[in-house]
Amino acid sequence: MSEDSDKRVVIIGAGHGGGNLAASLRQAGHVGEIVLIGDEAIVPYHRPPLSKGYLKGSVDVDTLKLRPESWYESNNITLRLGVSAEAIDPAAREVRLADGAMLTYDRLVLATGARARRLAVPGADLRGVLYLRDITDADRIREAVRPAKRLAIIGGGYIGLEAAASAIALGSKVVLLEREDRILARVACTPLAEFFDGYHRAKGLMIRTGVQVEAIEGASGHVAGVRLADGELLGCDAVLVGVGAALCDHLARDAGLVCEAGGVAVDANGRTSSPGIYAIGDMTWRPMPLYGDRMFRLESVQNAVEQARRVAADITGKPAPTHEVPWFWSDQYDLKLQIVGVPFDSHRLVVRGSIEDAKFAIFHLSDRDRVLAVEAVNLAPEFMAARTLVGERRRVAAERLADTSVPIKEIVQVSGS
Repeated sequence: MSEDSDKRVVIIGAGHGGGNLAASLRQAGHVGEIVLIGDEAIVPYHRPPLSKGYLKGSVDVDTLKLRPESWYESNNITLRLGVSAEAIDPAAREVRLADGAMLTYDRLVLATGARARRLAVPGADLRGVLYLRDITDADRIREAVRPAKRLAIIGGGYIGLEAAASAIALGSKVVLLEREDRILARVACTPLAEFFDGYHRAKGLMIRTGVQVEAIEGASGHVAGVRLADGELLGCDAVLVGVGAALCDHLARDAGLVCEAGGVAVDANGRTSSPGIYAIGDMTWRPMPLYGDRMFRLESVQNAVEQARRVAADITGKPAPTHEVPWFWSDQYDLKLQIVGVPFDSHRLVVRGSIEDAKFAIFHLSDRDRVLAVEAVNLAPEFMAARTLVGERRRVAAERLADTSVPIKEIVQVSGS
């Protein structure tokens, strides 16, 4: 057992990363005090369903919770919810909370994640301008998304598309505005983006790409429309802004921790530049061991859980878990998108399956035909195979990969190193 196993661990951030870290510490044998600080007045919960099942009403609050309240008490985890951390003093090993309380720590873990990036245009402070990052945001959107209501979504990323699918299912009229020439410009290859564009349009979503929002206009303090740069006014009853995330890394920066543009710099075990302080989740700039010496920021549940396990192992002196292959998912209508890996230095694409039938996978290959990443739509076997192919950097024969008469299991078995 590590000499740290009886020390006080303070976790700032009660999201997916923080909640899983508390559990991982106990599972790894940590017997010391654990304090979990969160600025929301609710125990850690699943956030991905907020734009899908929760928004549509098929998932309730209790279902969202990672663990019931009683679990924290029975595992001797102190919850400080509904209060934010204001400052860290690494020299004194203290955290100051917004209510004035001072907490000492032996080990500190930052799991503060990211917040929705605000839209900087006139009228952005009107009532009816909405963002989606937490359950309170989702509750506001649920009130606004009703049959025959007009919703304008600014931003054509996954959050915007998921919310659009949910709003259309609830009977709203939705227009999506994207400043780039296509949706999913930063997060998907062109063939996948084109598929989703066509699928959403067929479901009734109006998509406008290559447009710039000039202002949000209102009446009596409430949203009435979105003004585009060319002067066009699109009338609406609410606006949902999904233009990316802003990192919640101010505590780390103010405390003098090494930070990059992509977040708080950590090593493979989540250790920051300050002794005794770790960081996990969306706000970290972390190594990507499957891709050489590259550093990157990952926004995913899988990343937060993996880093939580590695930090717990480091604190308790246990062997570090094996690095996992990054994976992500998105549910839209009857589509399940599952992504494995990150397509750094992708040399060519191979499509397996039928895009027309909404059952396909796009393989990103290196210049030596190693599988770097896979985007699979309604094709679970290919997704599962991709975790092996990407994780082991397997080489494949592109012609066999594109031939669906060759079972994917056979391709995995004969792929090379």
